[in-house]
Amino acid sequence: MIRRLQKKFIRISMLSVMLVMLTLCIIVNAANFISVDSGIKVMLDLISDNRGAIPSPGRSEPPSGRPGSRPAGPVTQETPYSTRFFVLRFNGDGFMSEANLRNIAAVTPDNVDYYLARALSHGTGYGYTDGYRFLVTCESDEDYMAVFIDCYQQMRTVKTFALLSVIAVAVCTLATYLLVLLFSRSAVAPVIRSAEQQKQFITDAGHELKTPLTVITTCLGVLKMEIGENKWLGKIQAQTDKMRDLVCGLVTLSRMDEEDPGMVRSDFDISAAVADTAESFRASAGCAGHELVTDIENGLQYHGDESAIRQLCSILLDNAVKYAAPGPIRISLKKERHGTVLRCSNACSGIEPDETGRLFDRFYRPDMSRSSATGGFGIGLSIARGIVEAHGGTICAQLQPGPVIEFTAALK
Repeated sequence: MIRRLQKKFIRISMLSVMLVMLTLCIIVNAANFISVDSGIKVMLDLISDNRGAIPSPGRSEPPSGRPGSRPAGPVTQETPYSTRFFVLRFNGDGFMSEANLRNIAAVTPDNVDYYLARALSHGTGYGYTDGYRFLVTCESDEDYMAVFIDCYQQMRTVKTFALLSVIAVAVCTLATYLLVLLFSRSAVAPVIRSAEQQKQFITDAGHELKTPLTVITTCLGVLKMEIGENKWLGKIQAQTDKMRDLVCGLVTLSRMDEEDPGMVRSDFDISAAVADTAESFRASAGCAGHELVTDIENGLQYHGDESAIRQLCSILLDNAVKYAAPGPIRISLKKERHGTVLRCSNACSGIEPDETGRLFDRFYRPDMSRSSATGGFGIGLSIARGIVEAHGGTICAQLQPGPVIEFTAALK
């Protein structure tokens, strides 16, 4: 349990860190792209509004102590020299009336038709093509103007920034993982200490209770030999047996919570083990008025603790015999894609759909009066879950139409 708790803490911590880091990375890169793209759009609008040329910012008197000045806004005295662009004018039929290539070196009259075709296919509005951001506007009913600005370096900077930010996120996530891994045991130390104290208490209490229970059982045997059978002695014996079962169940639960629950794993015929266990419950199921229906695939091999798997099967069948409503009890074993699956189902009553997840909680019983009458403690299904999880599997309960409750144990 301690290792599972530590792994769960690490998973939750790392998932939280990764979500925050990825969200921050996406926000920063999106803001960077939007900022660069907005600046390019502003220049496109200025050139388009100025009929294919960059407007002159004019000159102003330099402030005292400065050699020159930069006017506020996107256009400065250096903008015409730093902005690389070209302008195409054409009509709706694709006939190009003008190609202003004075401010670009990469585009020549030989390849300008390619960009004309892109502008025609795109239509009016903003677009991207081959490292250029362009804007197509309608000058008249039949005449159009397309302004292309070279944004290769800006987009390269955006991509480089995105790559570096992803690398930074990966490095920070890895560093966080190492730190969380290093300090995780300290973080869960109070829970670990509490769990270990609880397990130690249960184990010690179990051993301490076994001695007086053994003495009581011995004394009852002596009294029976001296005074014969007596209803009061029978009641004492029944309650003593019930207490012994409770102690054994608690000790078993405590063992299941350990890192190594003491499973003796080996290859065995799980089909024969389940069939043999089910057959031992046929008589008790019949006495309770239930037909036991088995559907077990023959010859299935499994690597695990055979005695624990038999106990799992016994718990599910015993639970069905005790609490089943009138109707058959069905148990099946199949080899499926996700592993070996054991299912046990029976008719039920008094269980709500939202209670199925709590059936595996310790000492939880949906119908307290009915459970007390059958002598259950509410720990059998908890032990079943511990056995399944010790084998790396999962177990769940589902309500089917009928109503029928079905327990499914998927063994890895």
